[in-house]
Amino acid sequence: MSAACRLALAATLTIGLFQSPVGAVPAQTPAPREASSPIQASAPNPALWVVRDADSTLYLFGTVHFLRPTTEWESSRVTEAFDSAGLLVLEVADPNDQAALLPLIQRHGLAPDTPLSSLLTAEELATLDAAARTIGASAAALDGLRPWLAGVTLSASSLVRAGYDPGSGADLILRARAEAAGTPIAGLETPEDQIRMLAGFPEAGQLTFLRRTLAEFDNALTIPDQLVEAWATGDVEAIQALAVTPMRLESELIYQTVLVERNLRWTDRIETLLEGSGTTFIAVGVLHLVGDDSVPAILRSRGVDVVIAP
Repeated sequence: MSAACRLALAATLTIGLFQSPVGAVPAQTPAPREASSPIQASAPNPALWVVRDADSTLYLFGTVHFLRPTTEWESSRVTEAFDSAGLLVLEVADPNDQAALLPLIQRHGLAPDTPLSSLLTAEELATLDAAARTIGASAAALDGLRPWLAGVTLSASSLVRAGYDPGSGADLILRARAEAAGTPIAGLETPEDQIRMLAGFPEAGQLTFLRRTLAEFDNALTIPDQLVEAWATGDVEAIQALAVTPMRLESELIYQTVLVERNLRWTDRIETLLEGSGTTFIAVGVLHLVGDDSVPAILRSRGVDVVIAP
């Protein structure tokens, strides 16, 4: 499997926290630090929400899917909550399941009859080739990809060049820990759900996303350290201002599809878990837990008491 294909598979199930699928980039995003400069979180304390009833405790933990290996984020309250849980619930049960992803990518991510070379200008193709070569590929190797997949792949490579690593994401770290402890793991959606969501955006929007990714590739305007630091220190207001609000301003369609519709489906699943008993640790991208249309907000609107854990 080529480097480009491996990266595409990794990127597709780790939808970038601060990069929407069709190009919503936070306004006035600061330039990222050098890849060698680690994020400094002097007191890691990411937000943790909790829901309780007579016989159930549900923890809601917001994650970042791509992190630098040096980023410190885990607090004692997160560790204690995680260790107390008898079930870990993620967006997708196994984000590393490339065997499940590959046929989905082939079905929804390839368009050999409409190659990128027929959609992009000569200048854009040259930029695509230069960007692709940073991940051991070329414009020719990516030519058969649909614009959404090419954009996701190049966005992920920008993160990797800046020192971010999908393998260091909080989701995968928690999953590995649960697996080692024998804790059951479940998912709120499937790989096919996520692929269909990305592939379902209008082709014009996908192409806009790809063009913007190419234009910003050298500047690496993805997942700025400022946002990761806000997450690691539990500054939910900053996360909303820097990521959620700009996404909605950029495109209501993106906001509704990527966040709101999924939040509604996930809340249904979470209420079902609440009907059972025991302790469950639910870890999803933090944007799903912030703002007026977040999972906690929807739960509250349905009469469920949700608080940020002390």
